Amino acid sequence: MTLDPTDSRILTALQQDAHLTAEALGKVLNLSPSQAGRRRQRLESVGYILGYAARLDPGLLGLSVQAFVQVEMATHAPNAAKAFHTLIAARPEVISAWTLTGTADYLLRVYCKDLAALNRLIHQTLLPHPSVARVHSQIVMDQFKSDAPLPT
Repeated sequence: MTLDPTDSRILTALQQDAHLTAEALGKVLNLSPSQAGRRRQRLESVGYILGYAARLDPGLLGLSVQAFVQVEMATHAPNAAKAFHTLIAARPEVISAWTLTGTADYLLRVYCKDLAALNRLIHQTLLPHPSVARVHSQIVMDQFKSDAPLPT
């Protein structure tokens, strides 16, 4: 399915406010509520819209340290990668993870309560893992642009 300009406008509007009702979405797009609702449902069923989530304030939750952690693996054996993926999936402080090209094999985005918690994650969880060779962390000093909507 290819997106037409109205579909793109729906996706843009929903990324700004996922709570828009069919009526409100219709007003924004100059469509009837039923047309807006049907288009939204179609975008959901095809998979353009993966879900809806609340964005929380990490500071109010006591998560004062955000960091990016690069992980270089000692081995690239499939079993080692699977074990590492299982480890990362079980760690709530790791909010996203990517595989990369280049020196680092993985990039982890983490939120921790404090520096001691980040230190424990690195030294008691990541580095002891048998397939991890090196870890390099970068602590976020300030986030001047928050996670933005995707371009549509």
